[in-house]
Amino acid sequence: MKAMILKRMCDLSKETEPLELAEMPVPVAGDKEILVRVSACGVCHTELDEIEGRTPPPKLPVILGHQIVGKVEAWGSSANKFRIGDRIGIAWIHSTCGKCGFCLQGRDNLCEDFSATGRDTNGGYAEYTTVSEDFAYAIPEIFSDAEAAPLLCAGAVGYRSLRLTGLKNGQTLGLIGFGASAHLVLAVALHTYADSRLFVFSRTEDERKFALKLGAYWAGDFGDAPPEKLHCAIDTTPAWRPVVDTLQHLERGGRMVINAIRKEDVDKEYLLNLDYPRDLWMEKEIRSVANVTRKDVEEFLRIAEEIPIRPEIQEYGLLDANRALLELKQRKIRGAKVLKVE
Repeated sequence: MKAMILKRMCDLSKETEPLELAEMPVPVAGDKEILVRVSACGVCHTELDEIEGRTPPPKLPVILGHQIVGKVEAWGSSANKFRIGDRIGIAWIHSTCGKCGFCLQGRDNLCEDFSATGRDTNGGYAEYTTVSEDFAYAIPEIFSDAEAAPLLCAGAVGYRSLRLTGLKNGQTLGLIGFGASAHLVLAVALHTYADSRLFVFSRTEDERKFALKLGAYWAGDFGDAPPEKLHCAIDTTPAWRPVVDTLQHLERGGRMVINAIRKEDVDKEYLLNLDYPRDLWMEKEIRSVANVTRKDVEEFLRIAEEIPIRPEIQEYGLLDANRALLELKQRKIRGAKVLKVE
């Protein structure tokens, strides 16, 4: 099979082709696994973190990609959940122990044995992949393969972030950064919290216009003051400065949720500008998001079908994976980027 593989970590501001095309054996499904012929795979900011070493794969080479849509081609001896030809999705959560306190409480995102698709095991930048049937999800018919791909991570983790804010209908919500995840959060929030006003912060004029087109009440640059205080906020940026800037606009008792697996070091000194009385006092909260649970993915796919959400997507061929990654690094974003694997 054809695959775009990562052989070494590098700086994407200097390296233009971090992935190499390779011919590899088709993987074999294990006991409870299914073999999936990949048709589409979303491109996520986490892949930049993997390539640049902020969340490094435990071993190289590795096939990236964790927003996977494809069809079942074969299964292991104990697998019986899906049939040949069924269309399924694979998300960031690839496997967990299933036995620890976190797993038994439905908080499998916090399992110490959490394994991530496309980091700890090969992912979807390839023609085939395998996954346990317990970590595969039926894709609603309403979505094309390319539309479904970003729902599996950008959508699911955005949904988790929104739930963790504790937002109530009528309260204000700030979205800091407006990439693949935030534009899906906007759609869910507008549907679920009809009386809430949504404020978007982005450093690019195109993204601000896009946010207003999709229904945001207001859009401004990082550091701009919104017309109202924010009861809740979700940060999807890779930097610290937007977090510190927006804390000043958080209402007393407000909560900011940071939806990022890592923060870049380039502006971490900006944390020194954090002023406790101004930015955090009055019971403001900062909360992180760690991965997603299987329940998050399942619930979000149902909600996305009900609304229905139509993700804004940009499609690329598998061999154009490097171009898609570089454009993501350069913030050339409108919605979600998806590789079509033919």
